[in-house]
Amino acid sequence: MAKRDYYEVLGVSRDASPEEIKKAYRRLARKYHPDVNRDDKNAEEKFKEIKEAYDVLSDPNRRQRYDRFGHAAEEGFGAGGFGQGDFSGFGGFEDIFDQFFGGFGGMGGQTRRPTGPQRGKDLRYDLEITLEDAAFGLETKIRVPRSETCNTCGGSGAKPGTSPETCTYCQGTGQQQVARNTAFGRFVSVKTCEACGGTGSFIRERCPQCHGSGQVRRERSISVKIPAGVETGSRLRVSGEGEAGIRGGPPGDLYIIIHVKPHDVFVRQGDDIIVEVPISFVQATLGTELEVPTLKGKAKIKIPEGTQTGTTFRLRGKGIPHLRGYGQGDQHVKVVVKIPKKISPKQRELLLEYARLAGEEVSTDDNKSFFDKMKDAFGGK
Repeated sequence: MAKRDYYEVLGVSRDASPEEIKKAYRRLARKYHPDVNRDDKNAEEKFKEIKEAYDVLSDPNRRQRYDRFGHAAEEGFGAGGFGQGDFSGFGGFEDIFDQFFGGFGGMGGQTRRPTGPQRGKDLRYDLEITLEDAAFGLETKIRVPRSETCNTCGGSGAKPGTSPETCTYCQGTGQQQVARNTAFGRFVSVKTCEACGGTGSFIRERCPQCHGSGQVRRERSISVKIPAGVETGSRLRVSGEGEAGIRGGPPGDLYIIIHVKPHDVFVRQGDDIIVEVPISFVQATLGTELEVPTLKGKAKIKIPEGTQTGTTFRLRGKGIPHLRGYGQGDQHVKVVVKIPKKISPKQRELLLEYARLAGEEVSTDDNKSFFDKMKDAFGGK
């Protein structure tokens, strides 16, 4: 019996794209799969015909030869089909190697798809916390969207009361052998079973909840404990809280990435914190005792006489706890002398008296222009 045209078998035009050919094949393979049509004796032959057409048209080299010579191109791969020294059926030296190695993963062929249990994917969650949370630690709950094992089917993907059946086309291996006859002999390659997608099984009746995937999408509330001492960029792993595994595989992990928000008062440097405190000219000159903020409330520091602006005082152990060790950082208090922009007449009088006693010359002529004062300073006329 004469073979049907491969394009006719798949129901595509002769200029169909590889994607259109693949789509047509998958649609027909599902329709005529022997596991779905056990009562139809012709289904298996139909499936084989569809598979044969796809094997040729999905291979660029074989399709090119088929377009030129029809079914004779495929028959020519038999023993002696090319005659002595006839390599017209090959496009070039690369095609010969494609015949040798095509289908073997890592040699230009199709990579085998794992059919056993697979670990679920890891998830990332970015969490923003305050500086106080970073200093003292935090217990909180976060909501994470993820894939979980379907409770209705237990992850099998099959309707309750049924179970996945072994793929008869690959006998449950998830792989199929493809034999190719070349001018140098017969070569066999192994690739993923097109009928079951490499799973080795076939679901006759799909689970109504997960539609055969074995997983459902849910948003889960997860309790997490943030240790004291974390900083921006710290990564915390929560074991087993990632995506669900496939075919009974273990779940992935959840990684929480910490982002510490800027503080209104404190600046963090490593495990130390810095705070800037303004003091007056009088306080800096005469000395005083100041009450300053810390992460745990307020503390007092003594400002000695004659303190200069920018002087830093250290409060031991008032910083951030060390994340991987004992103890904690310090707090550094930087004092900045603030000069008032406006003063009262009495204050002005007292400052002038101070300047006189200190031997400082202070101009009191507000009517002199800036340039007049410059001339006086440099002895100009």
